[in-house]
Amino acid sequence: MQSPCETGSDAVPLTSASTNGTFCPQQRRPYVLLAAILASALGFIDGSVVSVAMPAIRANLGASLSDAQWISNAYALTLAALILVGGGAGDKFGLRRTFIVGIVLFVIASVVCAVVPDARSLILARAVQGVGAAFMVPGSLAIIAKAYPKKERGRAIGIWAASSALTTAIGPVLGGLILSTFGAGAWRVIFAINLPLGALAILLLLRVPADEAGEQRRLDLGGALLAVVAFGALAYGLTATTAEADASRLQEAALFIPAGLVALAAFVAWEAFRKEPMINLELFRIRAFAGANAATFALYFALSGILFYLPMLLIAGWGVGEATTGLVFLPLSLAIAALSGPAGKLSDAIGPRLPIAAGSLIVAAAFAGLAILVGMQVHAFWGAFSR
Repeated sequence: MQSPCETGSDAVPLTSASTNGTFCPQQRRPYVLLAAILASALGFIDGSVVSVAMPAIRANLGASLSDAQWISNAYALTLAALILVGGGAGDKFGLRRTFIVGIVLFVIASVVCAVVPDARSLILARAVQGVGAAFMVPGSLAIIAKAYPKKERGRAIGIWAASSALTTAIGPVLGGLILSTFGAGAWRVIFAINLPLGALAILLLLRVPADEAGEQRRLDLGGALLAVVAFGALAYGLTATTAEADASRLQEAALFIPAGLVALAAFVAWEAFRKEPMINLELFRIRAFAGANAATFALYFALSGILFYLPMLLIAGWGVGEATTGLVFLPLSLAIAALSGPAGKLSDAIGPRLPIAAGSLIVAAAFAGLAILVGMQVHAFWGAFSR
């Protein structure tokens, strides 16, 4: 007769010898690791492939540039605004339970993305995807840390990180190959593939005992709502100022941008006076913390712009094939995957200031070179690949 630990029952004692101080028996830990890798693949592949697929999505759905921006923004905004709530939910209700809920919501939204008839429906489904990702992304690393004992945790996290880097690297290439092989309408397959991946991750997690809930903090739903309203209004207002905007759209921008700023101020005030805030604003009094966040914001702001506009320029503007465009982004992904570990070790040895500054200068020089080449319409490299 099997014990509760062997059957995956929720009655597994946390101090059992077979769990070694974790919630998960040793023989079930690989299920946790594989599920975390699959869930991370859902988010990473989806985010990178959509950039390459955007020209096909626009052509197939008749989406405007503003629609295309919102297909990308809707996911990013809900993810950014709710990710801290998702992390708190894992502490409050248990990581496995919250993780599964996030995967289910993400997969359902992905299926809807695959069958939508128009751009507005896709934008709404992408927003729901972001909500699911907000509960899924924080859980992927946290559940590994909670399932593995300290002496095994580093190796497990290393496997997860390497697998995540690999999926990030192959995402644009895979998406480009699918679109080049099966045509522009195949962009729907990119979303539909999340169904078997997510289903497998859920089946693996159901074979793992549930972890106990941690600290019973109240979720800051008010702060999350204010963040969604603030960032959403600002993004809508800024999107309304695109080159194709008419007078009515400019009037909308004049209304939504101030409203977003007011909502942002309300969010800051809410967080400042709340006993258990979503964001501890006192952290920003620490110069190193504030500076690192400012640098990260600037770098990812620039990178997001490149990843959004460059594929459309290459595919729709210069007629470069989707598969070739996917290969263009491969060096970026591989460099990030190969150098993240050594850069982290260097930061541990000498401190983060010099690596961050040097990395920022390298990125700035690379973007400047890319701007010059694109401005001169130098695309012989991509033309050689496409031939």
